[in-house]
Amino acid sequence: MGNRGTVIGDEKVILLESLERHRDVVLWKLQGLDEQQARRPMTPTNTNLLGLVKHLATVEYGWFCETFGRPSGAPAHDPADPEADIRPEPHESTADIVAFHHRARAAANAVIAELDLDATGTVPWTGETVSLRWVLVHMVEENARHAGHMDIVRELIDGATGFLPTG
Repeated sequence: MGNRGTVIGDEKVILLESLERHRDVVLWKLQGLDEQQARRPMTPTNTNLLGLVKHLATVEYGWFCETFGRPSGAPAHDPADPEADIRPEPHESTADIVAFHHRARAAANAVIAELDLDATGTVPWTGETVSLRWVLVHMVEENARHAGHMDIVRELIDGATGFLPTG
């Protein structure tokens, strides 16, 4: 299997393994940081590692659970505060947000396990019909995109680079 995961075989397995790899990278980018470092805004738009993890957990609940009619553990979207999902609140610790991410990941994986790739759901915020296959590809993209952001932010914080720890 190597570090690429399954390269021949079941499409659903390949997509899930790709998503899981990116999820792991996202969480690894927080390892070894204190609360201040995890929250430290590193761009003019206040991008920080902890906020990106919170955002990814929120969108996991939205795309997998809400789209396919499953219960969501994400806070309700507030149109008056569209950045709430990417902003760690003072009372939210790194451990709290990582636990939120684990719950979202487990809920998403339950939906993935239950449904066929061709199963469809309705995106609550657009009304669009999408397949589980499309959502899986979209969430691989979303996690990979933000993992790339996190690579840069982490390097700016303490110089750490890489895909996952070695050894």
